[in-house]
Amino acid sequence: MQAFSQLTATAAPLDRVNVDTDQIIPKQFLRSIRRSGFGPFLFDEWRYQDRGELGMNCEKRPQNPEFPLNQSRYAGAQILLARDNFGCGSSREHAVWALADYGFRAVIAPSFGDIFYGNAIKNGLLPARLTSAEMDFLFAFCKDGKEKLRADLQSQTISAGDKTFSFPIEADDKTRLLKGLDDIALTLQSADKIREYEKRRRELEPWLYENAAK
Repeated sequence: MQAFSQLTATAAPLDRVNVDTDQIIPKQFLRSIRRSGFGPFLFDEWRYQDRGELGMNCEKRPQNPEFPLNQSRYAGAQILLARDNFGCGSSREHAVWALADYGFRAVIAPSFGDIFYGNAIKNGLLPARLTSAEMDFLFAFCKDGKEKLRADLQSQTISAGDKTFSFPIEADDKTRLLKGLDDIALTLQSADKIREYEKRRRELEPWLYENAAK
């Protein structure tokens, strides 16, 4: 997966609490597990005025002009501002895939659904927790026409103009993001230990491997 270190980018505000995974990517899009192609359907029911279906061409669909992602000032946004309990609901990893496929690299909110938070880390999407008061400042900052924010994972800070806020993150999660380690890459870091274990097991229990490929 793509590593995350620092990012200075436009931030789009989604000023709603309890945004669940079905609102992030509705259930009709879950038939695909390709991890790509979900960006056009992100927040589908809020973003468009008709019902989306997997495989549709979204270029000519009627858009909701009030929704932030449809406003030109937030074009190319890579940071999403959200409210409490973002990503609650079901465990679908598609929600993170849709955000990443759209182009978001970070989501900033006071709190996240636990499974969503873990899925974000595993897919290179930074979930940064700030206080509600700090989020109020960032929402006001962006709506005043100063949309660009800076997210720095190494220093664990979010900067807006001359204001800087710190966010917490577990050391293991920080390392995974900084090094771009998904579950497979993380496992492969222990490849030598795995091979040594398998070698010892073959020596101690050779009958288990009598029909195994040489």
